[in-house]
Amino acid sequence: MEKILVIQTAFIGDALLTLPMIEKLKENFKNSLIDVVCIPSTEEIFSASPFVNEVLVLDKKKKHKSIYNLLKFAKSIKQKQYTRIYSPHRSLRTSLIVMQSGVRETYGFANSAFFHVYKNLVEYSYAKHEVQRNLDLIGFNYISDNWKIIPKLKLNENSSIKIQTFLAENYLSEKIIAVAPGSVWETKKYPLEHFVEIISHFTDLDYKIILLGGESDKVLCENIARNFEKNVISAGGKFSLVETIEILKNVKLLLTNDSAPTHLGVCADIPVLTIYCSTIPAFGFFPYNKKSFYISYDDLKCKPCGLHGYEKCPISTFDCGYKLKPNIIINKMKEMLSARN
Repeated sequence: MEKILVIQTAFIGDALLTLPMIEKLKENFKNSLIDVVCIPSTEEIFSASPFVNEVLVLDKKKKHKSIYNLLKFAKSIKQKQYTRIYSPHRSLRTSLIVMQSGVRETYGFANSAFFHVYKNLVEYSYAKHEVQRNLDLIGFNYISDNWKIIPKLKLNENSSIKIQTFLAENYLSEKIIAVAPGSVWETKKYPLEHFVEIISHFTDLDYKIILLGGESDKVLCENIARNFEKNVISAGGKFSLVETIEILKNVKLLLTNDSAPTHLGVCADIPVLTIYCSTIPAFGFFPYNKKSFYISYDDLKCKPCGLHGYEKCPISTFDCGYKLKPNIIINKMKEMLSARN
C-alpha cells in the first residue's frame, strides 16, 4: 500500500487548487493513504476533503518558525515512513522537509528552491492554470477540459444547521448575490466606492447582497454595509471556509477580487465574476468552472505590477482599479444572471 504525503503550505487559494490533484492521486492509488502538510489557516480545507487521511499542520510563523523546530517537524515526517511525496509548494522550507524525509520517490517542480532534493522534477508551466500545473506534478494526462475538476469537501451537521439558520433569519431565499470585497493585498482590492455603486444597482433590482470574507475582511464588509439601510448583510468573519462554500451554493452569483473567494465559488460551482486589479488572469488562478468569468482593465503599461500585489499602488494611481468602471462590471453581472434564467 502506498503511503503518500502532499506538502502544500501556501495560502487558501493555493490549497483549494491542490484538491483536484489529491483526488486524482487517490484514483491512481486506490488503496493508498494520503496525508497533507499545510499551514493552520488551510487545515480546515484539507480536513474536509474525503480523499485526505490525516492533516499535519506546519506553523511557519510561530511553532515551527525556527530551524530547530522545523527539523524536529521533518523528523516526525520521517518517522511516518511515507512511500511518496508530492510537493506543489516550492519553498526552501518545503525542500528541507523533503530532504530530511528519507523518502525515495519525491516529486517537485523544477523551479522549486533547492530543487535537486527531488528525485522527479516536473516543469512548472506559467502558461497553464494552477490546477493543470498541479496535475502535471502527478503525471495526470488531461484531454481538453477534463482538468476542470470541481473540488469535493464535506460539511459537518452543525455547520449545515448554522447556515440554514442564517439564511432563514435573514430571509435569504432566491435573488441573492454574494460580494467578497477583501484580499490580503491592497492592490488586489477593487475600490470600496465602486463596490457600493454596484451593490446599490442590484439592491434597486430587489436583490439581496451578502458580503463575505474572513475575520480580516470584517471591517471592510461592515463599512460597505453601512451605506445601505436594507437588503445588504455583512457576514465578514462569521463563517469558516467550508461554511462559506456552502452559503455560496445558495446564491445566483459571486463578485470577488482575485483572491481566495474566487476558488471558494468554484468549489460551490456557481457563477463567479473575478475582478483583476493589479494582477492578471494569465498568472493561472482564474475561476475555471463553465459558469464563471473574469474582468480586467488591461490597457496599462504598469500592469501587472507583481505576482501577488502590494500594500499600495507602486505609482500611486491605482488605475487598474479606478479605470475599471462599475457599469462595465454591472453589465457583465447582468449578462451572467440572465444566462442562469
